[in-house]
Amino acid sequence: MGQRYLVDSNVIIDYTSLRLPQKGSDFVEQLFNTDFLISVAVKIEVLGFDHIPDKLLAMEEFINTAILLPLDDAITNQAILLRRNYKKLKLGDAIIAATAIEYDLILISHNTKDFINIKGLQLVDAHKL
Repeated sequence: MGQRYLVDSNVIIDYTSLRLPQKGSDFVEQLFNTDFLISVAVKIEVLGFDHIPDKLLAMEEFINTAILLPLDDAITNQAILLRRNYKKLKLGDAIIAATAIEYDLILISHNTKDFINIKGLQLVDAHKL
């Protein structure tokens, strides 16, 4: 694959709910099987999502297969800068974007409107692959 990707919450939820187009689904499935990277904020968002109780265990097992990138000082400082520069950016999105920037990863998300203008952030929409 070459470039590495950070997977956003909405991609995981859309994939597991079978809402991704086939090309997007195939692409993220390859990521899930090779280099499944998520931010700590993604884990919180996905597992905090209102799942049907019997689906929660499966989602926890799925998330536990990911490489969890921690919230360290560099990401914290980058998230602070992003929140200062992009006033409408939510905290979770700031942490996710900061993680992608700090690790030099492409963020794969369907939430392009919140991320599109962030300088230094590479972004791919899983629904438009």
